[in-house]
Amino acid sequence: MKNKMLNKITRKIYMLLLALSLIVTYSCSERYLDTVPTDSISEAAAFSNPDNIDLVLNGLHRQMYSSELNGGSGSRNGESHFLPSLDFISGEVIHTGPGFNWMKGEAQWLLHTNANSTTVFNFWYQRYHFVATSNAIINNVAASDFPETPQINRILGQAHAYRAWAYWRLVTTFSKGYIIGDPTTDPGVPLTDGLGISEGAPRGTVAEVYNQIENDIDSAIEFLKVASAPDNKSNISLNAAYGIKARVALSKGDWTTAATNAALAREGFPLLDEAGWDIGFNSVELSEVIWGSRIIDTESNFFSAYFYYISFMFNGGECRGNNKIIDIELYEDIPATDYRNKAWLPLAPNTNSAAYNGQGGSFEVDPNYDDAASFDAAKAAIIAEYGATSRHNTHPYMNVKFKQSRPGTNNPDDVIYMRSSEMVLIEAEAKAMMNDISGAQDALDILASERDSAFDKTAFTTQDALMDQIKFQRRVELWGEGFGYHDKIRWDEGIDHTNSGASLNIYGDGFIQERPSANDDWVFKIPQDEINANSFLTEADQN
Repeated sequence: MKNKMLNKITRKIYMLLLALSLIVTYSCSERYLDTVPTDSISEAAAFSNPDNIDLVLNGLHRQMYSSELNGGSGSRNGESHFLPSLDFISGEVIHTGPGFNWMKGEAQWLLHTNANSTTVFNFWYQRYHFVATSNAIINNVAASDFPETPQINRILGQAHAYRAWAYWRLVTTFSKGYIIGDPTTDPGVPLTDGLGISEGAPRGTVAEVYNQIENDIDSAIEFLKVASAPDNKSNISLNAAYGIKARVALSKGDWTTAATNAALAREGFPLLDEAGWDIGFNSVELSEVIWGSRIIDTESNFFSAYFYYISFMFNGGECRGNNKIIDIELYEDIPATDYRNKAWLPLAPNTNSAAYNGQGGSFEVDPNYDDAASFDAAKAAIIAEYGATSRHNTHPYMNVKFKQSRPGTNNPDDVIYMRSSEMVLIEAEAKAMMNDISGAQDALDILASERDSAFDKTAFTTQDALMDQIKFQRRVELWGEGFGYHDKIRWDEGIDHTNSGASLNIYGDGFIQERPSANDDWVFKIPQDEINANSFLTEADQN
């Protein structure tokens, strides 16, 4: 039944006018257009004028966080799901209890290694949805006689940027890392022009996919330089396009391009100060947010929301029964002079009787407490300070980095995709890899001295010392924001939870994983449905 439904889905683009968003759905294995008069508008109408094309583009803005993409499955849609999932796979964010067991399979390395899992299907499907919709925009504008205007340039700039972003997300997840592999021969992902291919496409090489990505992001930048200003931060601005280019360059070891574009991306987006950092990363209006989705109540995905997976105080069973913690060894390396140490609570009482470490439920098993009064008082103080409910559990090293704007509810908060802090760290890493010691020190100092009053850039005088510090800064600053998986691939680092606070009994295969260059399981399996539907792919193409 699933395959029959998939085949129907993969043979349509649905252009649904939903409020002010036109949601276009499209499968990577479908190669022609069909309209449904009862619930969609025709292709001709959708692309008949720039205002209508803007509606198509708005559909992509919404699909960045939505869980309602046709053909996808429930909660595993959008960056609301995939940002935290990539940090669970990489072991950067650690489960402490059963909750509702969301993303435990990712942490256990059971889902991205399974070609039949919903996780790989939706990651693949959604990214090709972005590719196909971007293709439709680009191809239809090219075939039109629209005059060049700032609006058209903004539309084309964002369409090229989305296509670059989508292919980059695909090739860095379903293929071997550029730096650790052989991009000229390693299989990448299919490159498709969307509506012009009859029966799918073969896998290009990693290098070929990167060539397409780089051409697209360069085109995006040129269009956006002469475009009208974006409506809000959910749009891909010129700064965000520079940021995407910096990420792409970093992932392939093009250090000069990475450093240059990271610096351009963060212009006009000053770093958060301590008060701003403490707000809790719940609003795109924070000064250093370059790109993110503003979530409004009427468009909330509630129990598919980003904060449901990552925040302590969201009122859902996953949050109440499964506090997410930082790697204990990483936390212990945060200096007392670094205000980010307040984002995790090392002495929070372990109130969950189902805690994986076997030390939860009462002061009698929690080594940090000697009596019921202090144990109960500590929980009560945390609940009061952060606005959770009495049903929420607490756990040592639990995260309070992500704070709900309306704590103790299941109301939505914004999803942040790009911050200037990340751009500073890209610049620092790129300069360190070029062995530009002073340049890397100066870039690192921009962020680290803001976060740590005692930071001394001159303590890091070699490439190795700088890279160790840059890795530390990324892991702390960007914790829970979805960077762990790709960072570990780029750095060729494995997973070892021996002293992290994770439970071997629960984590299973995810407890220890060899480095990516020696371990093909870091590469996502291609969805079996795609192997079956795409005539250019066979079982030999499976990762």
